[in-house]
Amino acid sequence: MVRVGLTGGLGSGKSTVANIFRELGAEVIEADELGRSMMEPGQHVFDEIVDEFGSTVLGPDGRLNRARLAELAFRGGRLDDLNAIVHPAVIAAQGDWMRQVFGRNHEAIAIVESALIFEVERDARQRGESEGLLSYWRRRFDRVIVVTAPEELRVARYVARLSPTGWDEKIAADARSRIARQMSDELKSARADFVIENTGDLADLRAKTEAIWQQLVDFASQA
Repeated sequence: MVRVGLTGGLGSGKSTVANIFRELGAEVIEADELGRSMMEPGQHVFDEIVDEFGSTVLGPDGRLNRARLAELAFRGGRLDDLNAIVHPAVIAAQGDWMRQVFGRNHEAIAIVESALIFEVERDARQRGESEGLLSYWRRRFDRVIVVTAPEELRVARYVARLSPTGWDEKIAADARSRIARQMSDELKSARADFVIENTGDLADLRAKTEAIWQQLVDFASQA
């Protein structure tokens, strides 16, 4: 079995890489999607968020108003409060998922796609958590892959995704703000086992991903 972390900053193209790995035969779980599902009514993460942030983060339908929650977290200086609720629950759920995958197939390659593999560990240590789940998350993976791209290209991709009708400077500014809170590609690349530079077309990205996939397959056969 091989446990793989797939990461990259906003607009890097890691989700596209994840889809290619899935097509090649990998088991893939997306941290963002898992987190969103745990923030639905009836989930304990939802309850903890409402307890922490108050009923102002609820919409008329009783679900989280994600825009309001994001405003409080990112612009209100409470991102650490939100992450302290969501990250431990998501990481624990990922561990459960991996155990299920390997229970079905001990030679599986299980990939966790997450933008914040290194940031979660960094932030935990900055809070003084020298031990525990968050401060050693990187060590839970046998291999880590980082997808990189120049910042302005990443910003342009983000804007294109959210504003298909044309350039939107407000969205671009939001992208730059989010990127600034993430670790640089240089720091991530220095700690990764594989780096995919996503500056070409889809065919180029696929070729790079397939080359890494073969190495993962070889590693799995020896593990």
